[in-house]
Amino acid sequence: MLALDLLGVLAFAASGNLLAARKNIDIMGSLVLGLAVGLGGGIMRDVMLGRVPNSLQEPIYLIPPVISALTVYLLGRRALHARVPIIAFDALGLGVFVTTGTTIAWEAGVPVASAILLGVLTGVGGGMIRDVLANEIPAVFNGSDLYILPGIVGASLMALIEELGWFEPWWALVIAVLVFTFRMLAWRLEWRVPSPMRGWSYRAVLGRNLSVFRRPPERDRGVFAPRRTRRFDDID
Repeated sequence: MLALDLLGVLAFAASGNLLAARKNIDIMGSLVLGLAVGLGGGIMRDVMLGRVPNSLQEPIYLIPPVISALTVYLLGRRALHARVPIIAFDALGLGVFVTTGTTIAWEAGVPVASAILLGVLTGVGGGMIRDVLANEIPAVFNGSDLYILPGIVGASLMALIEELGWFEPWWALVIAVLVFTFRMLAWRLEWRVPSPMRGWSYRAVLGRNLSVFRRPPERDRGVFAPRRTRRFDDID
């Protein structure tokens, strides 16, 4: 699982470094962004589990972000238009971290629902940090992307396999590829989640429902409106 975890760190760090290149951020800022996205999700998961984060116990976790930052820096201007690689590396990191995060949470003895939640947090947490630091709308909150849904599917499948006692290391790789494929297809084919109906609100519906109890204006009463009775003052 360590090799798979390092692959996820490298993939997420590459997405952060490429985004830094597009934002014209220097190499030190790119390294910080790569470290934040590559290690952020795992650190949040481990803190919630009450343990020292793996990235702080094993210095090897710092190597992939450094390699990625140097590689993107050497690419120079060729990295400025790397929109598709950013999505691809991000999807790869999502798939890997969802599987490893769910497994680590499961091994810590948390319930199934909590393992799924922590697995999803591991997968999307780093990307949220990256987008916030780069002044972008996090993909989790972007209604035009299916981002968190592939993570939920992957974490749920991983938790189910753990619950049934079928876990083998190759299962983690299979589910990571499945999440990656799901995410890339959703991006390429522009799959959308249902959005709220435009022009619809509770206030408008409530106003229409209450209008039947209101007394209509004089001009709208129609033939059933009561006629005005003559007052004695009006009689000559």
